[in-house]
Amino acid sequence: MSKCRACGEPAVIDLARHNANFCADHFIRLCLRQMTRAIDDFSMFSREDRILVAVSGGKDSLALWDMLIMEGYHAAGLYIGLGIGEYSDESGRLVRQFASERGLTLHEIDLRAEHGFDIPTAAKATRRVPCSACGLAKRHLFDSAAREHGYDVLVTGHNLDDEAAVLFGNTLRWDVEYLRRQAPVLAASGGFGRKAKPLVRLTEREMAAWCVIRGIDYVVEECPMALGNRHLAYKESLAGLESRSPGVTASFFLGFLERMAPILDAGVDHDDPVACRQCGAPTSAVDESCAFCRLVSTAAAHEPVPVRLVLDRRRRKAFDEQWGTTTMETT
Repeated sequence: MSKCRACGEPAVIDLARHNANFCADHFIRLCLRQMTRAIDDFSMFSREDRILVAVSGGKDSLALWDMLIMEGYHAAGLYIGLGIGEYSDESGRLVRQFASERGLTLHEIDLRAEHGFDIPTAAKATRRVPCSACGLAKRHLFDSAAREHGYDVLVTGHNLDDEAAVLFGNTLRWDVEYLRRQAPVLAASGGFGRKAKPLVRLTEREMAAWCVIRGIDYVVEECPMALGNRHLAYKESLAGLESRSPGVTASFFLGFLERMAPILDAGVDHDDPVACRQCGAPTSAVDESCAFCRLVSTAAAHEPVPVRLVLDRRRRKAFDEQWGTTTMETT
C-alpha cells in the first residue's frame, strides 16, 4: 500500500505530476494551498469581497464553492437552469442539495421561465452550436446577477485542464487576441464586473477526488450538448500527453502565464459601452441592443425544441467529422 508523502499514513490518491501520494487530509491541504496561491498570485479577490460562484452541478464548481467556504470566504452560488432535459433537472437538484445541506445562499435563474427559451431551442433558432448560445446566455446572466445582488467578483470552476485546452486551441490558431485574455482574472471594465478562476492550478482529476473525499454528489456526465465540441478534443489530446509525461499540462499553461505575463491583459477592452435599450446591460452594439437581448428576441419566438432533436443532429455531425461521411438528416 502506498504511503502519504507528508505523514506516512495510507494514501488515498497518487498524483503523478507531483510524483507523490497523499492521504485524504494532506490532499485537502494541498488543494487549498494551490487555490490560495492562485488567488494571491493574481490578486483575484480579498477576504472582504463578496463572491458569487457560478455553479453548474459539476465537480469543479461545487468543489470550488466548498473550498472557498472552507477558507472563510464570503461566497454564494448562482445556478442557471438551461433547460437541457434530464441533465438540467439533475444538475439543479444537486446544486440545491449542496447549498441546503450547508446553509449557503443560492441564487437561481430559469432560462425558459424568465426569458422564454432554453438552450436546445436557442441552438435551433439561431443555427448556432449549442455551446455558443449557452456561453452567450451565461456570460450575460452571470454579469447581470452579480450586479443585481451587489457581488464584488464572479468566480467560475475552470480548472487547469480546461484552461490548458483553451490555450492549446488558441495557440493552434495563433489567436493573439484570445491569447492576451487568458489571464485567470479579468478586472472590472466598461460596466462589466470582475471575474476570476481560482482553480487554474488544480486538475480535473484532483477536483473529482476532492468531491469523493468530501462526500459531494455531482453530475458525472458531460453536458450532452457539448458532443463534438473542439474543446473536448483538445482536452483529450493533452490528456494523452499528460499520461506519457506527467506535469506537461501544468508546465504548458502555468509556464505560459509566467513567461507571457507582459502580453496578458487583465481587462477586456469595451469600446465606449452604452446601456442596452432593452435590459440596461452595458453593450458596444451599434443599435444599442445587447447580444443577449437579440438572442432572446430570436429564440423566445421559436417553437420549443425537444432536447433529443438537437442531440440527434449533434451525434450525426460528430459521426460525419470522425468518419468523413455524410449522414441523412431525419425530421
